[in-house]
Amino acid sequence: MERVCFLLRVRKERIEEYRRRHTEVWPDMLDALRSAGWRNYSLFLHDDGLLVGYLETDDFAAAERGMASADVNARWQREMAPFFEAPDGSTADDARVLLTEVFHLD
Repeated sequence: MERVCFLLRVRKERIEEYRRRHTEVWPDMLDALRSAGWRNYSLFLHDDGLLVGYLETDDFAAAERGMASADVNARWQREMAPFFEAPDGSTADDARVLLTEVFHLD
């Protein structure tokens, strides 16, 4: 199993709406994440916009490919793109910074 952690930055003026949107994640998006192999997926948001994501999966590259091929993911990414501090035209997936695990207590 792979543990994956990443960082993104939510625009400060969009933080409250970002939180609200994640109380209403589309059921087909949740199904797509599960089908692609994303498990134990969490997002943590600081008041300054720092977003930390964590997930577990058997194969992250395969999980990413699974989401890339899901139509619902493309729709979700288009809807969510304005929330992130990212280069124009990039998605959250493009802008995320993956972190290297340096310690794990099982």
